[in-house]
Amino acid sequence: MVESTGTRVLYVIACGSPLTRNVGRLVTHAQRDGWDVCVVLTPDGTKFVDVPALARQTGHPVRSTYKHPADPDVLPEADAMIVSPATVNTVNKWAAGIADTLALGLLVEGLGKGLPIVAMPFTNSAMAAHPAFVESIARLRDWDVTVLFGDHVVPLHPPGTGERHLERFPWEMAMAALRTRLSVSGQLG
Repeated sequence: MVESTGTRVLYVIACGSPLTRNVGRLVTHAQRDGWDVCVVLTPDGTKFVDVPALARQTGHPVRSTYKHPADPDVLPEADAMIVSPATVNTVNKWAAGIADTLALGLLVEGLGKGLPIVAMPFTNSAMAAHPAFVESIARLRDWDVTVLFGDHVVPLHPPGTGERHLERFPWEMAMAALRTRLSVSGQLG
């Protein structure tokens, strides 16, 4: 078991999206807010990042797969989670309670533990229009997940144009939402 440093621990969970290559920006925002940050990637998320660079930035191993049951935990327990970018696949599976990856398992468990969780989906207009995705966003919101999604966050883009919108992604909004959530619940410390 990893010993606590006394600092609040934030799990940043990033999915298989070209936007994931910039997840270090979210890590920087969280560290500026005083969080000890651990990064967990979906298996497809590993395709987009420099895993050793993220491990150096956080001081923790970057995880993407379940550990063997007898192996010790290498990450401290999370006090909060941000999943960004959240893909349609992850949002739909999470809302259905599917835990077939470490990232999803942590999100399902985090919801069950009542952890503060912020989700920022990044997808195109066609995928966002699918009824299952719309229902999944509504379910997560009903379950007290702070979901930052809509034109006020990131305007939806046509399929095949996501790369043009990566630099404008508002990573800092996730931290602002987490601060607000913790302040309202009296957990901001």
